[in-house]
Amino acid sequence: MELLRRGRVFVQDRYAGEIDETDEGYMFRYDEEYIAGGFPAVSLTMPVRRESYESGILFPFFDGLIPEGWLLDVAVRNWKLDPGDRFGLLLAVCRDCIGDVSVKGWSEE
Repeated sequence: MELLRRGRVFVQDRYAGEIDETDEGYMFRYDEEYIAGGFPAVSLTMPVRRESYESGILFPFFDGLIPEGWLLDVAVRNWKLDPGDRFGLLLAVCRDCIGDVSVKGWSEE
């Protein structure tokens, strides 16, 4: 399995784990320290566990973080993003989402 892109997932500004895009689909795994700390799950559909979550499509919870409508249009136009690249949109526009969860590119501070 080849890693294509990776994002860091935060819950209430606490590093929770990483989400990967691979040539086979997507994977999300919780960080060991996050698991040991007893912190909340990123989603009810993805309870905290040591095993990775894997999917052929972007997990619906993470896809739901991406803005829609006019806000998505603004992001696509201003940042020259591909509206069909859901993982790219997740990394680009979900750094400061409404709610507890945010996603940052691996190279971001």
